[in-house]
Amino acid sequence: MPQLVVENLTKDFVSGNLSLPVLRGVSISLSACESLAVLGPSGSGKSTLLSILGTLDTPSHGSVRLEGEDPFLLGEPELARWRRRHVGFVFQDHYLLGACTALENVLVPLLADGASTPEAVQRARMLLDRVGLTARLDHRPAELSGGERQRVALARALIGRPTLLLADEPTGNLDRATAQDIGRLLVELQADENTMLVVATHSPELAAMMKTRRELVEGRLTE
Repeated sequence: MPQLVVENLTKDFVSGNLSLPVLRGVSISLSACESLAVLGPSGSGKSTLLSILGTLDTPSHGSVRLEGEDPFLLGEPELARWRRRHVGFVFQDHYLLGACTALENVLVPLLADGASTPEAVQRARMLLDRVGLTARLDHRPAELSGGERQRVALARALIGRPTLLLADEPTGNLDRATAQDIGRLLVELQADENTMLVVATHSPELAAMMKTRRELVEGRLTE
């Protein structure tokens, strides 16, 4: 039974009297533990698609359903809570808070719903151990390498046990060896956490690690 169902998704950017179509009739169906790589060059609409799947942007037409629910029917406060419960994000830039330790950065997504519980801290420690950063819990981003910062960002994306994990060019700023390590770790954690994974990338190496690969061509998602 698919948990993510996207049907005939379109997105147009409007400027004055001009309308620029970015996504045209995109449809996706994913079940638990499935992974999808969306390939395409810069400017092809990959980030726009992930932003809509993560409800950071709205579609012009079409529908997105996650576990049978259309999040775009929710008001903004409810949508923000829904997003925190169901979606995890990993970006090309790690967006870690410079004044916070690795452990504190992983716990950040939970702060909007109240103070971190002992159980949450234990899970954050477990995730950081899982990404190989047991000895770096108290280090701040400036004290970590690029690969280590992206590992913290991956742990942060998973802290809330998301149904859907979205990764937008997660290896784009890394050297080839580090990118391969992060890609393997991303797939392993997705399986461990029993979550769906959609990766936007221009890297054939990262795409090859996913179960399914599709390409955005002129706004359409091709096989």
